[in-house]
Amino acid sequence: MKEGKVAILIFANSAEKEAVSKPFQYSKDVFAALNARTLSIIKKTGLPYFIFSENQQVGNSFGERFTNAIQTTYNKGYNTVITIGNDTPHLTTKHILKTAHLLQKHNLVLGPSTDGGFYLMGLKKSQFNADIFLKLPWQTSQLNRSISKLNASKKINICYLETLTDIDSAADVKTIINNFRTLSKTIKKLLKLYLFLEKRIISTFYISIKNPILNLQFNKGSPITNHI
Repeated sequence: MKEGKVAILIFANSAEKEAVSKPFQYSKDVFAALNARTLSIIKKTGLPYFIFSENQQVGNSFGERFTNAIQTTYNKGYNTVITIGNDTPHLTTKHILKTAHLLQKHNLVLGPSTDGGFYLMGLKKSQFNADIFLKLPWQTSQLNRSISKLNASKKINICYLETLTDIDSAADVKTIINNFRTLSKTIKKLLKLYLFLEKRIISTFYISIKNPILNLQFNKGSPITNHI
C-alpha cells in the first residue's frame, strides 16, 4: 500500500470525442491542444498519473464513469487522488502541487469553476463513498454547492483553490481570453480564431435576413458555413 502517496487522475476525453460533445468551431484542435498542455503540466509535478479517456471509462452516466475512475485509481494502491479534466486553460502545475501540499492536512480540496462545478478535486480515500458520489448532481450548476453542504453536514472542512473558468460555451471562451492570466499561445490563437469565425457567421446570418438576395446566396451555401 502506497501510504500517503498521491496519484493524479486525468479524466478527459480525446479531442475527437470532445469535438462531438462540444461542437464549436475548431473544438477538435482546441481540445487537442488542451490535452497536450494538461499532460505537460502534470508531468512537471513529478507525481504519478493515470489518464481515463472514453476508452478507459466504465459506466452509463458521467457520475458512474467518474466514480469508477476514482475507485480504480484507489485500487492501484494510492490513498489520495487529485482529479482534473482537460477544459480549464488556466490550470497550472502550481495548482496541482498546492493541492498535494494542502492534502497533507485536509481531506478534501476543491478548485471551483465559474459554472458551479469544479476543475480540480483532491480527495483522500477515507472520505470517498461511491454510493454518495453517484447521487451527486454531476454536470450541473449545483454540484459544488451540493458537495459543500454534504461535507458541512459531516463536519469536514473543504479547502478551496481559486475559481477558474472551463470551456463549455462561447461565453466561456470570451471570459478566458479576457482574463488577465497567461494563456498558451496555441490555445489563445485557436480560441480567438473561433470567436472571429463565430462573429462572421452571426453577422452574415443577420445580413442575409435583411437582404433577400444575399439570403438566397446564403441558403445555397456560403463559404463561411459549408464546413459547419
